[in-house]
Amino acid sequence: MSGCLSRVRALVGRSQPTTVSLSIKTLPVDQDPYAIAIARQLSAWLEAAGIQASIQPITAEELYRQALVNHEFDLFVGQFPGTFDDPDAFYSLLHSTYSVESGLQNPFGYTNLLMDDLLERQRRETGTQRTETVTRIQRRLVQVCPFLVLGFPNVIRAARTDRFTGWNGVFDPSPVNLLGLNRTAESATRLRATTPDDRPMANLNPLMASYRGPSDITDLLYDSLAYRYRGTLYPWAATNWEWTGEDPLELEVTLREDLTWHDGQRLTASDAAFTYRLLRDTSLESLSETVPTFRYRGRSSLVESATAVDDVTLRLQFADCSRQTARRVLTVPVLPRHVWRDRTDRATVSGVNVGVTTTDALVSSNVPPVGSGPLEFTSVSQGQTLVLERFDDHFLETAEETGLPSALSDGLAFEEFELRFVGSDSSAVNLVAEGEADVTALGVGPNLTSRIGRDDDVSVNIDRSGAFYFVGVNTRRSPLTNPRFRNTMARLVDREALSESVFDGYVDPAVSPLAGTSWLPSDLAWDPSDPVVDFLGTEGTVDTERAHKAFRAAGYRYNEQGRLLQS
Repeated sequence: MSGCLSRVRALVGRSQPTTVSLSIKTLPVDQDPYAIAIARQLSAWLEAAGIQASIQPITAEELYRQALVNHEFDLFVGQFPGTFDDPDAFYSLLHSTYSVESGLQNPFGYTNLLMDDLLERQRRETGTQRTETVTRIQRRLVQVCPFLVLGFPNVIRAARTDRFTGWNGVFDPSPVNLLGLNRTAESATRLRATTPDDRPMANLNPLMASYRGPSDITDLLYDSLAYRYRGTLYPWAATNWEWTGEDPLELEVTLREDLTWHDGQRLTASDAAFTYRLLRDTSLESLSETVPTFRYRGRSSLVESATAVDDVTLRLQFADCSRQTARRVLTVPVLPRHVWRDRTDRATVSGVNVGVTTTDALVSSNVPPVGSGPLEFTSVSQGQTLVLERFDDHFLETAEETGLPSALSDGLAFEEFELRFVGSDSSAVNLVAEGEADVTALGVGPNLTSRIGRDDDVSVNIDRSGAFYFVGVNTRRSPLTNPRFRNTMARLVDREALSESVFDGYVDPAVSPLAGTSWLPSDLAWDPSDPVVDFLGTEGTVDTERAHKAFRAAGYRYNEQGRLLQS
């Protein structure tokens, strides 16, 4: 009798299984019409499989705080802020070292020792060895699914051709490519761009991920030591670099002579050395814990020490990595020491958990900015219009020989750059069509292509963006902690259907961030359907019976109402 009572008490005391419920956070329609459309379709697919799903549209800044700082999310949909042009970008995105940090480094909380080993190996390896390791990383990624790559959108822009020509690719991957424009009208001294994103009007801090999108205006304000153009790394603020040691790996970088900041002070190797120290710890060791940047974390982690030998010579020593990987550090923005050295104190930010330590360097709006780039800050008007002007002391304007391709070395074809905030992409197109703007800085919806083509002086420009759309997964939360659940959930996503229903065909579906590069193995290429994960349905419609069977095979159960239960 006592044994029976014990069993009854155990059964009564056991908590009843709860249904699986997932929240999807994303940007509102006026900030990203593609992201919210993806979220709605994802929600419908989850519901069809018996998973309760809800959508929470929030601003970019709030999405950044909740998802990337406080880790308060189940799933989020967005566009990767920038190009994924080197396999080492996987390191900061997936290595378990960064799973507890804030920012773009491992926001998914993914931890796996095997993946860590692969990520560390690709940093050291070269040639076919590195290629094989990077292939293993990609294949593992599409199986364990800490995030789901959806595709690379074709960015559609409206551009006037009566004042400037040469529009293709001018904002991708960086607005620095505006240097390739040609002026056709003598009176066109100001380049006028429109955007439905008002973040550049409020913040010009190159270290803040929440304000930096795929086409980052701060690239025009800050120089890096090198610039990647069409796959090749060229000296930029530097003239050259030379490897001077192997154990440890050491690089000596020579800066251009007579570089200056926008405020007239001289830019020296001391500024560059300071930059690398700041990126590793924005408190500069003034706090009890290190406070790394929310951006450039992977690249800055490669640098063991940075020393200014003299005004134009910088010596960098690296952690255990190859020369190919080490060169990535040359592409971070160089910051003025005399401005940023006063931003190392602890800061508090509304919306950030008390336990998160941050510094003024990571929260400052940085308006007005002091950089050294080809354009310098002039004004921002009531959060509606940002105006930059040509920096006449920039090396592109003063040097007779830059060593850069002609598309970059001829200097700017305009004297001023105006970025005007508008309420929607249709309003942006209208301003271009009416002659009040020259180009839409961000892509517009495919539904506007016919509107763009009505004017003989307005062209439709289509570029393949290097910034992919993806679904981020918080692997810290049950049931998303389970790779079998994540893998099965990934089978609810039909990329081909998204291509038509969301992007109207203006996208290249993909499963890896390295799609479109030589690093992608042939078995992960999209031709013409998902090469890895078979969709649990047909033509964008989930087969409920197949979905239920797949989740049961993964160890989950359903209740009588067809709702998936926590295992």
